[in-house]
Amino acid sequence: MSGESGQPQAGPSQAGVDMPHPERNQTGVPGGVIREVGALERQSWIQKVLEQVTDSPRRWVTPSEVVPVAVLAVQRYLLEDEPRDVEPKPPLYCFDVTISDGVYQEKCYLDPSRNSLVYKNILKVGIEMRISRVSCIYNEKRVGQGILCIDEVLCGELLESVSLETPFRNSAHREVPERPLRGGKSHYLPLWNNEDPYGDIWLNNKQPEEHDFNNTKIISLSHLETTWSNRKSFPALLVRILHKSKLRYYGKPNKKMIEPYQTFLEVADSSGTVSVIMWNTLCPEWYKSLHVGLVLLLQDYSVKKSYPFRMQPLPVDPKIKLISTMEICLNVRDPPTNIIIIPEKQVKPEWRLPKLNHRFVTRSELDKMPNNSICDVIGVLVFVGRVQRSKKKDSHEDFWSYRWIHIADGTSEQPFIVELFSTSQPEIFEHIYPMTHFMCTQLKVVKNDAQVPKLLYLTTTNESHIFLTGHKGQPYTNDAKVKNFIQWIKAKNDSGEVKNTVMGGYYPYPPVPETFLKYSSSLKVESLLTALSEVKVEIENLQYREQKRIAIQGIITVIKYVPRNSATESASASETLRNANRPSTSEAARKESQSQEKDGKRHHDDSSGSSQCCRSAHASSSPVTKKKIMQTPSQENSSGAFVARARKTISDKWESQLWREKKLDLIDHLHYSQVYPESIPRKFSFEHRHFLSRQFNSQPAKYIPPEGRVPKLDNFKSARSLGHFELTILGLNHEIAIDVAFLPMYSLQDIRTSQVDTLLTCMNYSCVYPQGSTATEKVTGSRGLAGDIIKAVAKMDRSHVICILDICSLGNNKAEVYLHKIYEPNKTS
Repeated sequence: MSGESGQPQAGPSQAGVDMPHPERNQTGVPGGVIREVGALERQSWIQKVLEQVTDSPRRWVTPSEVVPVAVLAVQRYLLEDEPRDVEPKPPLYCFDVTISDGVYQEKCYLDPSRNSLVYKNILKVGIEMRISRVSCIYNEKRVGQGILCIDEVLCGELLESVSLETPFRNSAHREVPERPLRGGKSHYLPLWNNEDPYGDIWLNNKQPEEHDFNNTKIISLSHLETTWSNRKSFPALLVRILHKSKLRYYGKPNKKMIEPYQTFLEVADSSGTVSVIMWNTLCPEWYKSLHVGLVLLLQDYSVKKSYPFRMQPLPVDPKIKLISTMEICLNVRDPPTNIIIIPEKQVKPEWRLPKLNHRFVTRSELDKMPNNSICDVIGVLVFVGRVQRSKKKDSHEDFWSYRWIHIADGTSEQPFIVELFSTSQPEIFEHIYPMTHFMCTQLKVVKNDAQVPKLLYLTTTNESHIFLTGHKGQPYTNDAKVKNFIQWIKAKNDSGEVKNTVMGGYYPYPPVPETFLKYSSSLKVESLLTALSEVKVEIENLQYREQKRIAIQGIITVIKYVPRNSATESASASETLRNANRPSTSEAARKESQSQEKDGKRHHDDSSGSSQCCRSAHASSSPVTKKKIMQTPSQENSSGAFVARARKTISDKWESQLWREKKLDLIDHLHYSQVYPESIPRKFSFEHRHFLSRQFNSQPAKYIPPEGRVPKLDNFKSARSLGHFELTILGLNHEIAIDVAFLPMYSLQDIRTSQVDTLLTCMNYSCVYPQGSTATEKVTGSRGLAGDIIKAVAKMDRSHVICILDICSLGNNKAEVYLHKIYEPNKTS
């Protein structure tokens, strides 16, 4: 991008690019180690370490004094191959870490051997960090230019607040646009995906400008289609944008492109619609300014034969011709494209440009929509899930970002369930929360009526776009379905009925098929089953917020019910850090279990034991018992009976005879049954919407100071009516066992439950979601479900089962391992 007209120029902080700088400090080189002249009132640890490392003949030092510094930014970029590299490497992402010692800020290079700290979200903004070894990397093409490199580090806990007022020691690090310390790239990438525009190279200041068409020759798309191969130059195109794709980043270590981006525009005139490809540097300059519906005048473009394997989105108007034999290419050179946004007031009717139409579908109509059909939806958000990531195919370091949302439109009791991938609109994707009006275009229907339970949800496509703002003045407000929604939501708001909104937590969707045979046929993987000996590695290899679904074989030998208000479900941050290397059930519960064994309270008859557990679990769900569990002895002196019953419930469980025989002979016992606060869906509080949004978004790349007093996630009420279950699964060879959790999504007031599968459906259990809605039925259903689950599991004693597990890394060494489904091998067909 450097040297190109109209583009932000690369800053001087990048090693390897010799760029003039008029304000060069006499005591150093921009981007390098600068020796400060003069003493400061307060000694800077950063300055002290820089002096030590530059004076060291080894180019690295262990600082004589290790003091805590604050992390202000963690920024990612692609580092090109070094000249000595013979073979191209897979994508190698590097990180620049900005630290502050209270006197200065300094941007440092993180040694790639420490990248895993970022992948696991251990090294993140806002924490205290101690650096125990640093080195200096020099650019041999520049005199004196060096970069401080962090070699060894110990990451601490989050700080309550961090000052952003400290100046950069090196003035080059605060210049705009920001540039990576190493390599030839002019920009940083978003921290957790490659689809979002990130940083200050992405402009959004292109405005419509009136154009004099008297001397402009315009060609129609249909005419261009028949003549382009015989032309050396092309007249201008006058078109309207119908669709805009999300960004595609195609950077590779062995490619020397500064800004390797690509995006597709589907444009149309009166004669047809065609794909326009915008390449490289034009993307940061134009992407954020080009919106669907704008009219463009395109000059000095190139035309190529279309790529045969790309599917164009179908035009909304079937009368418009789909031109698929050619593509329009826009680039900064060969030739340099000229793009002009024409004001809508200058658009003439005789141009006959197509109008921007929508395919709005109501929730009541969705059941009749065929699989893979495309639609637009509008409604109010009633559930917003956390941001998760899934690994891209054949990639170790590239991920998709997505979240599950529910949209209600008033035409059905059921919401739209939407798998919302990042649409290159981080300003919206990262700031959505319940009770917001929401519109999404170009959604694809995913449907399977033959599956039990029926599968029906929507997923975003390459051309999907999302909108949150008010509808006034938008062209789609004339649509009858949009008018109906606006009237419905206005009535709801006036009556204060917008309720039952939920945010975040574990969300077990989509459900898996009813048999393992159907499950296995729906997957395209080399290995369906994961050996129990491989599960630990699978979990440890997960990166931050990466979600996977795996299948293991085993025998369920223990099940224990943990009520919703148990401390196990609300592990504090300090407990989390202490248990980082042992994400297991609490030690207190283990000791209590051992104590009960010694006292002879273990049930010798498995079936009678299960029935006794059921009675106890029934009692645990009563409102009185829940209240007593939360009270302290000083609050309720006369509650001895209730406290005793609560304690019995917390430790009560069914345990098979097989487990008693084998548990002492295991070679490994994996403990992953802890339920973290982040896993619990929370009832939404509009007052704390910004806090909840930050909690369930991805970790930001730059530190954002908190607004006022920061609440705790545990302070927000759970949206689940039940507690959770801890299960122990013994491997078929009786050598390894794993503890996992099961969170039944059961709440009669929770709108999300209607299509979510639970453990019980595999046992032909029909009352997971009782139809009644009276207060008595709510209490009864809630009270009875826990005991019924324990009884159902006890009936599978010694049976070989296949367990589908949802695994996710929550960051900071916290892993979520939840049972999603149980298959019995003899019922796989």
